[in-house]
Amino acid sequence: MSVEIRAALKQARRVVVKVGSRALTEGDGRFAALATQLAQQRAADRQLLLVSSGAIALGRERLGLEQRPRTIARLQASAAAGQSLLMHAWEQALEPFGVGAAQVLLTHADLANRERFLRARAAFDALLELGALPIVNENDTVAVDEIRFGDNDQLAAMVATLVGADLLILLSDVPGLMDADGAVVASVHDPDQVLDLVRPSEGDLGRGGMASKLEAARRASMRGVPVVLAGAAEQDVLARVLEGEPLGTLFLPAGAKLPSRKHWIAYTLEPRGALLVDTGAAAALKLGGKSLLPAGVVGVRGDFEAGDAVSVLDLSGAELARGLSRYATPEVARFAGQQTREGDARTGQLAIGEIIHRDDLVLI
Repeated sequence: MSVEIRAALKQARRVVVKVGSRALTEGDGRFAALATQLAQQRAADRQLLLVSSGAIALGRERLGLEQRPRTIARLQASAAAGQSLLMHAWEQALEPFGVGAAQVLLTHADLANRERFLRARAAFDALLELGALPIVNENDTVAVDEIRFGDNDQLAAMVATLVGADLLILLSDVPGLMDADGAVVASVHDPDQVLDLVRPSEGDLGRGGMASKLEAARRASMRGVPVVLAGAAEQDVLARVLEGEPLGTLFLPAGAKLPSRKHWIAYTLEPRGALLVDTGAAAALKLGGKSLLPAGVVGVRGDFEAGDAVSVLDLSGAELARGLSRYATPEVARFAGQQTREGDARTGQLAIGEIIHRDDLVLI
């Protein structure tokens, strides 16, 4: 299967490329080399979107900071100082090819709101139609700790699913996922099965690491998007990946694509709480196509409102699903364990419906 998917990468037309801070800033000529490759792929009638790290790394240098800041305020200051440097570097690198760069800064809140999510998708479509190269980064200057993406690997996965990409390429300072003997793993069917290969990140330039890349690959593959992790320093890495060469690690798409809205619920929204369900409810959810009824809820955690995303946990605490709760925390706690019922205006009896409707529920 991996051979067939490698061959099919030749047909990829909309491609998201992510490059990390270390891969971009350690070594001379990295901007120019990657700009050349991006321009070549655009000339081959592909639509490219670039998720670029590097603002904090460049900003801390401008501000004279020897190490990556640890406080949110100093990280934001570094991002503010470095973002213009990052875009200027890309503009200079792309100018010889007549490619116009378009800066796009996102926060988690931009994509957690469904209307803003759809507007962001329309904006990306318009930029690509107009021939611009969107260069995306997290808006670190205004993002706060609890709502930041975590790193640009996660952002790249979200952008890939947002724009309906055919492929996500993660360019790193390593040649791929390495096995216990130091050899590159050619393909991965399930990122959760290779977590034991994750090694601690070295250096302090970026937030991401191999664990982050595996999570990004899992998120994208659940939307049916193949992911290739490869070394940014490889000669002509984009062309070779897109020609189907077995370069780096290929993460295979996982089964059928999740519909866009369900993927948004499962992998873009941040759960605001959790619902603990009994054995019967857990079994019913695993069968698929079932709503979560109040009778199966035995515990409520967190402080959430109606419409917020929540996790659904079994009695052991393992996450079974995510969904949009139709009630706030107090109502769910009040209705837990009860049967669904119609309301009665004469007696003042409240209606009790599904806690999470099946259309708003995604098995994890």
